[in-house]
Amino acid sequence: MPEPSLNPDPLLHVRGLAFARNDEPVFGPLDFALDRGETLLVEGDNGSGKTTLLRTLAGMLPPSAGEIRFDGQRISRDAIAGRMVFLGHHPGMKSDLSPCENLMFLSGLYSAREGVDIESALARVDLAAYAHTPLRLLSAGQKKRAALARLALLSGELWLLDEPYANLDRHGIELVNALISMHCARGGATLLTSHGAVRFADPNARHVRLELGTESTVRE
Repeated sequence: MPEPSLNPDPLLHVRGLAFARNDEPVFGPLDFALDRGETLLVEGDNGSGKTTLLRTLAGMLPPSAGEIRFDGQRISRDAIAGRMVFLGHHPGMKSDLSPCENLMFLSGLYSAREGVDIESALARVDLAAYAHTPLRLLSAGQKKRAALARLALLSGELWLLDEPYANLDRHGIELVNALISMHCARGGATLLTSHGAVRFADPNARHVRLELGTESTVRE
């Protein structure tokens, strides 16, 4: 179990958050809080704004309305630097570099988790045998595992995972679930989207459902 935090603020707090594109609403208004040790599943049909929500929370897109607070502060690049890990549809790594080289670059930008090195992170995702193979030569599932190694290596408190189960077999899906469970047990928090959200079997996970152009809802 994660140790209780002395900080009364939730790790992530969203109030009245909305996003519109060309004056057409994509999602919102949305209100929810995500505390340390919690997981939140974002559900919704294609086009309901799941990816847009995660990119907005990561500071990659400006919201049309509302407020995002991270650890009590208005979200900014400085506030989230090294404390938030975003995993999108693409690996977010250089294809000509190996998984090892990519992780060396990322660990130089952000702090690594205490007691974890690149070799152990790659072993955690069953990719040690391909540590020095250029990413472009790996299969889609192996590229996904290379991206997941970032979760094992970096020390970010909040994980934003967009379709983390894509291109993974059953063992890969179990790996994602184990990584999320371990992260939350350490006091981290996870917000993820998935067409197969039922693949994450934590009965305590909360859910937020996005409806295009209407008020979104949160359920326990």
